[in-house]
Amino acid sequence: MGDSGIGNDEREQTLRVALLQMAARGMDQAANLQEGELYCRRAKGMGADIALFPEMWNIGYTSYSPGVWRTGHDATQPDADELRLRAEWQATAVGPEDDFVMHFRELARELDMAIAITYLERWPGAPRNTVSLIDRHGEIALTYAKVHTCDFSMERACTPGDGFRVAELDTGNGPVQVGAMICFDREAPESARILMLEGAEIILVPNACTLEQHRLRQIRTRAYENEVGIAMTNYAAPDQNGHSIAVDAVAFDAEGPRDTVLVEAGELPGIHLADFDLGAIRAHRARQIWGNAYRKPKAYAALVDRTVAAPFVRDGDRR
Repeated sequence: MGDSGIGNDEREQTLRVALLQMAARGMDQAANLQEGELYCRRAKGMGADIALFPEMWNIGYTSYSPGVWRTGHDATQPDADELRLRAEWQATAVGPEDDFVMHFRELARELDMAIAITYLERWPGAPRNTVSLIDRHGEIALTYAKVHTCDFSMERACTPGDGFRVAELDTGNGPVQVGAMICFDREAPESARILMLEGAEIILVPNACTLEQHRLRQIRTRAYENEVGIAMTNYAAPDQNGHSIAVDAVAFDAEGPRDTVLVEAGELPGIHLADFDLGAIRAHRARQIWGNAYRKPKAYAALVDRTVAAPFVRDGDRR
């Protein structure tokens, strides 16, 4: 199953993604904007085509109530104080035409670099956990809202997204098909699978949780089984534990199996670059057995069955 070798003509198109592993300034949106701009400018100076933010950057993924993470706390039964805090937290949401997002649209245009900016998005009823991929011309190529909201936590106060989407991103080296999923989305293998089926070559993953060995291996598996490149940015310590990671789609070369990790960060703040060889990825996808080559969809009916049986029944499930 090894590849037959990659020619030079297939290695001309490289996509450089900058993983912006930062520590946020809490709910101070002005400070987060300033820090984000600084990192984007540094990423451009390092030759990045895309700058990728961690999850919900405008408010640093700050919770409206630390209690929602306590063991045994029921996020579905908030008390009066928590409801008040929730309303205040929801009021921090911004829209794609508001100053926070518009600032990064202007910055993308100025830098001639795509920016995947994340934010709590204003939405009818309740806000969404959102990433907007802004192209190098300052236009929004893709807006994706997190489908698998963490309904056991503060994200029960969010509106889940309604589907996974892929967009063609114009880069200086030509177009590339880009999709997105956010943090808990990657726990469901269907997220990356649908993005692959929709044509994604690269998947961007804003993140805000501890990246330990299982989740790091998980992202490698998602890339391998779907033949996609994946770039994931996490918060630096002390917000989270860093370990932002980028994984290649090309699991085999002429010599056999290869290590697909392009970069894995430590815990400290920094910018980490991942170079995706799009020519090699496309050649690999054209001849290998994974992705959508030999799937049997007629046998997958249980995947869309909404029934939940023990031991997986949970309060607050919103499927």
